Amino acid sequence: MYRERLQGELSLRYRDLKKPEFKAVMRIQDELLSALRDHLRGIGFMEILAPIIGPVTDPGIRGAQQVSFDYYGTQFKVMSSMILYKQVAVNSFDRVFALSPNIRLEPIETLETGRHLTEFRQLDLEVANAGYHDVMALGERLVSYAIKRIKSRCADELRTLRRRLRTPRPPFRKITHGEAVELLLEKGCSVKRGEEIPWEAEAELSGGFGDFFWLIDYPKTARGFYDREDEDRPGVLRDFDLFYPEGYGEAVSGGEREYTYEKVVARMLSTGEAPEAYGWYLEMLRAGMRPSAGFGIGVERLTRYICGREYVWDAVPFPKVPGIHSP
Repeated sequence: MYRERLQGELSLRYRDLKKPEFKAVMRIQDELLSALRDHLRGIGFMEILAPIIGPVTDPGIRGAQQVSFDYYGTQFKVMSSMILYKQVAVNSFDRVFALSPNIRLEPIETLETGRHLTEFRQLDLEVANAGYHDVMALGERLVSYAIKRIKSRCADELRTLRRRLRTPRPPFRKITHGEAVELLLEKGCSVKRGEEIPWEAEAELSGGFGDFFWLIDYPKTARGFYDREDEDRPGVLRDFDLFYPEGYGEAVSGGEREYTYEKVVARMLSTGEAPEAYGWYLEMLRAGMRPSAGFGIGVERLTRYICGREYVWDAVPFPKVPGIHSP
């Protein structure tokens, strides 16, 4: 029944766009996009155009399906993430970012989380010759700046939404994936060592902290071939996720990139990926790739948190929600 009701509501979204609350959300989102761009340009980043289609896309999308189509006789994908492409871009420029549109056909049950869309925008950035602690510090400053600017320039809109927003202060707390799993097991959550933390457990973890925090050092078995393994700690990736407080869940996901041909191919084979599908990417690695690190931050999820909305589809004017046909 909920799904049918939501489908009816989204089909009438044009009515919602006239409401003061929704107009406030859209004004805040407009300021947010400017804040993110201004901050990154101010510290030496260059904006590039993100690809929308390509022969391959990010396989690490946690149960979602990719969209494939015939492109002049060749199978192409709609981008689920531009992660492989931004790794290419830092071969030319030290700091790049893009506002990347992504499509992921999420399982219908993710509707219950309130934070999944099938079409979303992600601010993707990459830094050459950086470590994961470098880009975590960058992420802290970026998020803190954006929230501080929204509070300053969108005070009326925040009042309309009855949202009391606190500016986070870096550095944020860091806990390892292993520590998080043990904490969740103590709470009786259904989690497994060596795997991604399920959506429900992520919300539980997010709700248990009063401020932003980092989840770091994911196990090798939990993530994709492009994530770099720590040379001194076999089986541990130099990865991270940033979590919102108040139960809003994951905000940022990223880490260091594996950049050697042999290691990437070995990881592909171990995870069941077909190396031949990634021909252009592997050729680039064979020719020589700069070390890099980066992350992606979902624009709609950040808008949702700033505006205090219950559902992510109330943080975008024309949402595409799992399992629902809407304009």
